[in-house]
Amino acid sequence: MQMATAEEKSPTPEAALQKRVLIVDDALFMRNTLRDIFASAGFSIAGEADDGVQAVNLFRELKPDLVTMDIVMPYKSGIDATREIVQLDPAAVVIMCSALGQESLVMEAIEAGATDFIVKPFRGEDVLAVVKKVLGH
Repeated sequence: MQMATAEEKSPTPEAALQKRVLIVDDALFMRNTLRDIFASAGFSIAGEADDGVQAVNLFRELKPDLVTMDIVMPYKSGIDATREIVQLDPAAVVIMCSALGQESLVMEAIEAGATDFIVKPFRGEDVLAVVKKVLGH
């Protein structure tokens, strides 16, 4: 049902359909927002995590094409989780999700291996533009 709409909206639905996303954020609202953005663009949601420890474990298990990673989370920060994910897979694509005012953390995340970042609050088209850029579509 929704696929027809996703195909009409998405410039390359066949490419997006192959891509699996792991969404990591300690806020359920943000995970839901990102899930809706990706699902409407034809991506497959591989899994969701609400802390950095879960993120690393799920990445290892699911091997997603893309990870969206919150920076500030309990148990293990998004920066530490990104560092571990990139050690597991140097080709991992991790997009950091930061709040305004977290510029120094974003730079640390990029140094840890993050591919790019988006700033909260964000709009769906902004998220998909960054995703398209990092996945080369």
